[in-house]
Parts: sequence; structure tokens; C-alpha cells
Amino acid sequence: MSTDARPGLRERKKARTRLAIRAEAFRLFHEQGYADTTIEQIADAADVSPSTFFRYFPTKEQLVLADDLDPLMIEAIEAQPADVPLITAFRKAAQSVFAGLSEADMAFEQNRQELLYSVPELRRALMQEMVRSLDMIAGVLARRVGRTADDFEVRALAGAIVGVILGVVDQLPGNLPLALRALEFLENGLPLGRATTS
Repeated sequence: MSTDARPGLRERKKARTRLAIRAEAFRLFHEQGYADTTIEQIADAADVSPSTFFRYFPTKEQLVLADDLDPLMIEAIEAQPADVPLITAFRKAAQSVFAGLSEADMAFEQNRQELLYSVPELRRALMQEMVRSLDMIAGVLARRVGRTADDFEVRALAGAIVGVILGVVDQLPGNLPLALRALEFLENGLPLGRATTS
């Protein structure tokens, strides 16, 4: 048995196919719009059958909603030292994940965010996806503090994290540094002073 952490051939082929499907889909969305792009066109452009498309993504909507950063975020949060406060751990994990993205991956994520917020159908689905994100964050935070994911305080904190990110990214989709700034604002207790006039 190999101790090599490198994925096997089958996993690498699956990852390449998934990446090709998403790359071709986003190219087509950019060229002809989300609504005017069919699954058949995406499959054809990615040189796969529609049934292969559906093995990777149950719907066209899910192709855009799928967040490849989620597993990286979970891993990065869990890697934070136990004595690091929860919001700080989340912010540092996000910084680590964003810093580890290649330029191409960062550009893809920014394009994905812009598409999610600009297409009404996707925007509605994104709001439902936020509940899934809240559940995921609550689960990770709960494990760090030895509580359950349905604990009131855990869910309130997870909701605050999702809320501050949603509150700013909604205005400037794809602006990942702004998401980090929102987390820092939350981490500092959301200090909102009076506006000053000159």
C-alpha cells in the first residue's frame, strides 16, 4: 500500500473532467449568457455526454453553486490552534485559503461570485445555499469548542459570519479581500461609529 498522498489516476481523471466541464460552462456563460446556455452545449464543449455532466453536477445551477473552497476552508479552520478565538480562526483560515489560490483559481472564484449575484435564478439559489454554508460553518465551529452544531451560540456565531460576508460581497461580488475585511470587522465587535461631517 502506497503512502503517497497523490490521488490515483481515476481521481485525477475525474478532477480533470469536472474542471473541463466547469471551464467550458463558464466560457459559454460569458459568451452567450447563463440562461441561453444549455447543458447539452456545455457537455458538447467539454467533450462529454450529458449523462457524464449529470454525474458531476445534478443541474446547471449546481455547477455554479458548487463551492470548491468549502473543503479547503474546513481543513484550514480545523488546522488553526485550539486557543485561537473562533472568528479569528475563521478569518485566518480564509486568508490562508485565499493566499493559496493561483491567479486562475482566484479569477474563477471572482467570476463565479459575479455570476451568482448577477443572475436572478442563481441569486435565489444562493440564498438557499447560505443556509447550507451556515450549517457547514456551525459544524466546524462546534467541533472546535466541543458543542453541537445546533447549539444556539454556535449557530448565532455561524450566522454572524455568513451575514457579514453576505452583507459586503453582495455589493461587490468576487471581492474576496472585502470578505476578509468584513470578518475582521466582526472580529473587532462590529464597531460602528457615527459618520463625521467636514
